[in-house]
Amino acid sequence: MLNNLKENKFKIFIAIVVVIGFALIRTFERNLFYDPFLRYFEADFQSSPYPEVETLKLLWSLFLRYFLNSVLSLLLIYVLFQDRDIFKFSSFVYACFLVVLLSAFYIILHFFPDGSWLLFYVRRFIVQPILVLLFIPGFYYQLQKSKK
Repeated sequence: MLNNLKENKFKIFIAIVVVIGFALIRTFERNLFYDPFLRYFEADFQSSPYPEVETLKLLWSLFLRYFLNSVLSLLLIYVLFQDRDIFKFSSFVYACFLVVLLSAFYIILHFFPDGSWLLFYVRRFIVQPILVLLFIPGFYYQLQKSKK
């Protein structure tokens, strides 16, 4: 096991750096990003109207946060698996999710004033690195299955 740790020092180091990057984004989210929904979702939002927002500024901020999380996620995926096909597939899926999620966020925000729970979950997929938590075990399983 110690030999395995020594062989994978670089992977472990990069994984730790990526996790620290995720933590820094989360820690400084109020300073780095414009997001009036941070306070809105901390309160009793089910019965409250959406806060006043600057739509373009909010969408840009959500895009930037999604982009930063995606870059870190893709770095982690590439370092762990070192497979260009997995990296390309992951990049494509992240790009597709970006379009779908930001479009859904905009539509819910402007056309569904009672959709606070839906907005909550769409926003969560945009601002949290959830996809990487699904991809890593999935790709690992796929690689183990293909080796048999």
